[in-house]
Amino acid sequence: MQKFFSNRRLVVIFVLLILCFGLMAGSVALRNKKSTPTLIQQFGNDIVGFTNNVVSYPISGVKSGLNSVSELMNSYSENKTLKKQVSELAQVKVRDQTLADENSQLKKELKLQKSLTDYSTVTAAVISRTPSSWQSQIVISKGQTDGIRKNMPVLSQSGLIGRVSEVNKTNSKVELLSDSNESSNRFAIQIKTSTGDVVNGIITGYKKSTGQLIMGQVTSDADMKKNDKITTSGMGGVTPKGLYVGKVAKVGKDDYGLAKKIYITPATDYNDLSVVSVAEID
Repeated sequence: MQKFFSNRRLVVIFVLLILCFGLMAGSVALRNKKSTPTLIQQFGNDIVGFTNNVVSYPISGVKSGLNSVSELMNSYSENKTLKKQVSELAQVKVRDQTLADENSQLKKELKLQKSLTDYSTVTAAVISRTPSSWQSQIVISKGQTDGIRKNMPVLSQSGLIGRVSEVNKTNSKVELLSDSNESSNRFAIQIKTSTGDVVNGIITGYKKSTGQLIMGQVTSDADMKKNDKITTSGMGGVTPKGLYVGKVAKVGKDDYGLAKKIYITPATDYNDLSVVSVAEID
């Protein structure tokens, strides 16, 4: 009896398969005939769609699995790279701390209370800037009550952006390095060339068309090249030494051809300022 029902099931399945394939073949053959009954064509399309889904489901699963493996490998590679960067950062922090300790010890031995490279910072938010002075001034959220004083240098995350030009009780006005006003105070800066030479000078202007600072009246014969680093020199005692200003973009001549004119790519985009730090020599 069990064998009879088993054979019967096989016959029914076989007949259903023949019927399905027959409907599929009939649907394909009659698809373009206008006289084909709509119901038959729809049923045939449903059978074809069902078969496609049955076939495509495992293929999609395999494809999804391969994509998952690929993403896993990419994540592993990225994780490995990030671990290496974290390790290198930790080493840099340890090295910086070691150098700071050595510097502190040497100053004690030399009986120096402070140096031009020592400074503390006060963080402030940029609260306003006017369209008429967009490239020259910003207003920050710290003032006299926070210890801010006139001529203190102001930095962004990337480097020096300007100095405090006016101080109120709760806010201050900052004059950016890009301020081309001739009455603006000029920062004393220096270029350290790839050969180890140091060239001192001041920022004398700003070229709006290229967004570059200008270091003018340079008479040094040192070989200055593109991408040489530029920092503050600390001369004058108001601005700490070693604040990053930018890098050399190109070296040209002044209008008389007697001195060099250095074009500088600033460390910071002056159009994108939201949080700054005001520096004070300790």
